[in-house]
Amino acid sequence: MTPQAALEAQARAGAAAFQAGRHEEARRLLAPVLARVPKHVQIALMLAHSCRALGDWPGLEQAVDAALAADPGNIRALILKGDARAKAGEARAASSFYERALALADTVLLPADLQPEVTRARAERDRLARGYRDHLENWLAARATPRTPRFAQALDIMFGERQVYQQQPHMFYFPELAPRQYFEREEFDWVPALEAQTPAILAELNGLLAARDGFRPYLASDPGRPRVDFHGLNDNPDWSSLYLFQNGAPVEDNVARAPQTFAALQALPLCRIGPRAPTIMFSLLRPGARIAPHTGMLNTRLICHLPLIVPPKCAFRVGNEVREWEVGKLLIFDDTIEHEAWNDSDEDRVVLIFDVWRPELTADERAAIVDMFAAVDAY
Repeated sequence: MTPQAALEAQARAGAAAFQAGRHEEARRLLAPVLARVPKHVQIALMLAHSCRALGDWPGLEQAVDAALAADPGNIRALILKGDARAKAGEARAASSFYERALALADTVLLPADLQPEVTRARAERDRLARGYRDHLENWLAARATPRTPRFAQALDIMFGERQVYQQQPHMFYFPELAPRQYFEREEFDWVPALEAQTPAILAELNGLLAARDGFRPYLASDPGRPRVDFHGLNDNPDWSSLYLFQNGAPVEDNVARAPQTFAALQALPLCRIGPRAPTIMFSLLRPGARIAPHTGMLNTRLICHLPLIVPPKCAFRVGNEVREWEVGKLLIFDDTIEHEAWNDSDEDRVVLIFDVWRPELTADERAAIVDMFAAVDAY
């Protein structure tokens, strides 16, 4: 028998021993074969699995390293390498191999026998991430490290518990405006005076609701534009609005029925852009209704919600943060970051909505935006 034939016979015998679960025999036969043909991935993987069954972690890692040298993207080998590093107490290294394996697994159709290994790798990756986070949290707590909301969010993002959302205006993007999800009430000097008007605004709203007139579906079909269905809310009264200011002008009949509300907003830095802004409206969301995730037109404004009627089980998400409306406390946010709302109660929810300029914009920049949109509307 030639040396090559002998090597092949030994490889077949080692494979048969591996398939039969005789791991000691498989290791004895396959290790010399792999030393002769170090780029043979299947031999390396069989040897690695036998070493694992025997608790031979150095042998497993040596075999896996050979497999990865020949095939760096081999998912099985990456998972086994992660196992070896975890066993050695190197959690961050183990996580990196699991992450790589999982990323590759998401791009291919996995064979049935590999799927449980990928599931196990995901569980191991998550377990290690929890341990890493616990380590950081304990370290920071021991040093009384300040925990601002932004820093807490940064940790959540670092550990994959929150997603990063960027501005996605579908009409106009103004550069270098920070993609902040929410702005805080304390940042605006006009907020206290407006919030103090909540009882008067709510009284006017109750009068409008009692009259049962003026609220129309927020998404009304326009015969002059293509119809694009928005999750069943087109022409649907489940999401309705009553406008005080629309298409660049007051809605006089409605302003006459809510004069204090309209007057309370006039001292604010409303975003005035021809017929496009501001929009001032009461927005009603009926029981069980949900406004699906979406983004706004332009990032040069902020949208403000003054909550007026807020039953339990209502909430609002902007980007990766969910907040609940509180009557009389403004929510201020960038609507070009993905957002959604829901009413899981058995009562109507109503908020007053209006838009203000982004505070970072200079007077010249605001004027330029107004002129640019005037040109757009004149086209």
